[in-house]
Amino acid sequence: MAREGQVDRKTKETNVKLSLRLEGDGTGKVETGVPFLDHMLTLFFRHGLFDLTIVAKGDIEVDYHHLVEDVGICLGEAFRKALGDMKGITRYGHAVVPMIEALAAVTVDVSARPHLVYRSPLGNEKVGKFDVELVEEFMRAFAQSSGVCLHVNIQYGSNAHHTVEAVFKALGRAMSTAVRLDPRVQGVPSTKGVLG
Repeated sequence: MAREGQVDRKTKETNVKLSLRLEGDGTGKVETGVPFLDHMLTLFFRHGLFDLTIVAKGDIEVDYHHLVEDVGICLGEAFRKALGDMKGITRYGHAVVPMIEALAAVTVDVSARPHLVYRSPLGNEKVGKFDVELVEEFMRAFAQSSGVCLHVNIQYGSNAHHTVEAVFKALGRAMSTAVRLDPRVQGVPSTKGVLG
């Protein structure tokens, strides 16, 4: 049975339609009206080998915050739906990804205990019109809605584009490992017998 999640979220600020397949091959499309976010999410699904389609619109004339956050919420919700009872998953994932002068590490625990630790040397940089501080908002929204304990540690990087790119690639690879089914795991991967 395919592990898939679909989300359709409409608010007064945004309209997001998202479809996720965990056992994919890294195909899909992202259309949010925010080119840098589209680029980062494409890197996420390609390096995680997820099939992902996102079509989103929002009040980007105000700024990108609402749309970025709501896409993070929807992506997390799609993972939660696709994972179902979480039986047989690997649970933990970790990836360290270099991007030229930048290095980012992402560690995840698919535990139904949402938490974000986000460490970054970046300040209020922009990539084009995109405020780099929105990456943390995206990650917080994703962690909360997915139930994932997420640690993002940007070890160093002087170019904001390279640094954020390393983060999204690492997130894709870490999530790919964590959600992978392991035939040796009986039930949920917890000595308590339940995740959460």
